[in-house]
Amino acid sequence: MLPRLRRFAHGLARQAADADDLAQATVERALAARDQWQPGTQLDAWLFRIMRNLWIDTARSRSRRSRWLVPEEVGANVSLSGAAGIEAAVELQYLMRALARLPDEQREAVVLVCIDGMAYRDAAEVLGVPMGTLTSRLVRGRQALLGMMEA
Repeated sequence: MLPRLRRFAHGLARQAADADDLAQATVERALAARDQWQPGTQLDAWLFRIMRNLWIDTARSRSRRSRWLVPEEVGANVSLSGAAGIEAAVELQYLMRALARLPDEQREAVVLVCIDGMAYRDAAEVLGVPMGTLTSRLVRGRQALLGMMEA
């Protein structure tokens, strides 16, 4: 679950350090509340919901303090070489910048379904929205990403 949690955290936080902190806080909270998880239910959905709630709390706290964090250079740790590697790194930077510009609701849906590969039903459950709402957010998010990437 850790790689999946980290991918979702990176999609939410947009910064590597914040994403790692979010993933760690999620695991800590899940371990502290492990008696609340009900066997037979989906562990991943429970963990993603914990992470999303932690992120919402963090975002609210930051907005109250009116602090803005400057994002790190995207792809700073990319270790590809050659022309293909450089091109891939540049495209990844464009994609990550475009993803960061999506509204939170669309970005969450795109990260869970398109990047993490989560099923629509599971992603809708994690986000606490009906399946139709998730689908709508995905369509709008994908269209926005394509538009930004083409521009």
